[in-house]
Amino acid sequence: MTALLPPLISAAELADLVGQRPPTLCVLDCRFNLADPAAGRLAWSQGHIPGARHADLDRDLSGTKTGQNGRHPLPPVDTLVRTLRQWGMGPGTRVVAYDAQGGMFAARLWWMLRWLGHDAVQVLDGGWPAWQALPGAPITADAPPPPPPGDFTAAPRAAWLVTTEDVAAALGDAARLQLLDARAPDRFRGENETLDPVGGHIPGALNRFFQLNLGPDGHFLPPDALRAAFDTVLDGRPLDTLVHQCGSGVTACHNALAMAHAGLPAMRLYGGSWSAWCADPARPVARGD
Repeated sequence: MTALLPPLISAAELADLVGQRPPTLCVLDCRFNLADPAAGRLAWSQGHIPGARHADLDRDLSGTKTGQNGRHPLPPVDTLVRTLRQWGMGPGTRVVAYDAQGGMFAARLWWMLRWLGHDAVQVLDGGWPAWQALPGAPITADAPPPPPPGDFTAAPRAAWLVTTEDVAAALGDAARLQLLDARAPDRFRGENETLDPVGGHIPGALNRFFQLNLGPDGHFLPPDALRAAFDTVLDGRPLDTLVHQCGSGVTACHNALAMAHAGLPAMRLYGGSWSAWCADPARPVARGD
């Protein structure tokens, strides 16, 4: 088990780390575009933080789709461990993830590593734009050399991952399981759905749009502001029943990251999320607020 780090790191703090070049640092560029899956790796190839490797949402951070497990199912643990070892990761590795989308993809990697028992992981606050804005921050298009294979070992926190069967079994019983949906309010209501074949949300779910975690400068809001916002949404509901979800288990991790930044321990994730739930037309769907 690695030491737990603050969930966010500033561009200035990361620049100091990169300048020291510690062998235990692993920087992962998670830039991605849902509408153009090749765009993230192309952007990385054109310029990235020195030493950063590209972590692709589809290739590295998702598993095989079956038609029932959602648009971005989590990869099997052994597959993910092989990927992490190929990146040179071991038990003492400090990981920093970043993207150019406010942390929506970097948070997925952050949650996955925490789920596997690796707590020395952080997300760059403000992401790639914050790095570009930092005076003197180095940028390179050179791919880092392949690292020596790592010896990463997973110790999954099984209770953090919730299945479709778990959600169905607790449906309507908020005392057992309270979903928090990270999608935009219109998609939550069942309007303007462009990614999934069915619009709406899982009955009983609450809504907290993940982009509300960010200020106008693209950085996460201060902890006290986030704590107050989540307190308002949850309205007294206990944190030990909370389960994060979204459309496919990606932006839900952004809410988990924001809550961790606010000092709130709510890390459970419904990995398949709405795209897995709505794959079966027999499952109930709610619409509206």
